[in-house]
Amino acid sequence: MKLPPVLFTFLALAAPVFALTPEQQQVPLEVDLPDPKLAKIVLIAGSVSSKPGGHEYFAGCVLLLKALKAVPGVWPVLAAEGWPKNEAILDGAKAVVCYMDGGAKLAFLPPERWAKVQALVKGGAGLVMLHQGVEVPAEQAEEFRSWLGGVFQPDIGCRGHWDMDFAKFPEHPITRGVQPFSAPLDGWLYNLHFAPKGVTPLIVGAVPDKARTSADAKANAGRDEVIGWAFERAGGGRSFGFTGADWHANWAVESQRRLIVNAILWTAGVDVPATGAVVPIRPEELTRNWDDKPKPAPKAPAAAPAPATPN
Repeated sequence: MKLPPVLFTFLALAAPVFALTPEQQQVPLEVDLPDPKLAKIVLIAGSVSSKPGGHEYFAGCVLLLKALKAVPGVWPVLAAEGWPKNEAILDGAKAVVCYMDGGAKLAFLPPERWAKVQALVKGGAGLVMLHQGVEVPAEQAEEFRSWLGGVFQPDIGCRGHWDMDFAKFPEHPITRGVQPFSAPLDGWLYNLHFAPKGVTPLIVGAVPDKARTSADAKANAGRDEVIGWAFERAGGGRSFGFTGADWHANWAVESQRRLIVNAILWTAGVDVPATGAVVPIRPEELTRNWDDKPKPAPKAPAAAPAPATPN
């Protein structure tokens, strides 16, 4: 049963609110395009989540923003805290990129936001979902799968943290210039429900047997699993899903950055360069724009044993 709008509103108001840090406040947000001829791409960074170094949605989106700014004819726009303050910034977007928590925490679950994304997808806008954003509640799963080509559901889906190596890729605009790469100790979701047509697996790798927690996954032990894919929708429009990008340090991997920037351009209908997108980064950029996450409370010391009572 779908939650009523009033309950969605209550949940949104009850959720903790974290202000952007002073450093993050220096990043221009929701700056609309100056020329309608440019391809507008909206990056939506999720709210504060996880521990420092994990789920650094804002910092990751800033790295993507920089790379996309270098692409001729493209105008990237960054929105923070899960959804634009000015929803009109989404109008005319050639692609929308969502890097955020998923499941019941997905930022566009409220009906009016869901309808906005639905309209963009039906209008042919590209859709990119990263990491946990590939999961939605069961009630929305079928429609979401028709948008993205794949959806995580806990009935067969598995998730966890482990190293993955990606050795080969099919020929596709998204894989241009992408070399074999490793993603150490990232967080992954796999064994998704995929659409029957239109899906092209792009990033496939071996999964440790201990990570196979569902009966379906255990029945397919030894099978390489799809971590990233391209999707061409039957009604027009393109999508891309990638379930990694949990651990922020892996943005240092050039091929991961190129893969995702290529995918964003492809979903937006922008030509991907023959050698892939140029995605330079300086080491110090990886430590910028992290969320101010609350530190876990210190554990109370164990109580000393009571002295023995003499007989």
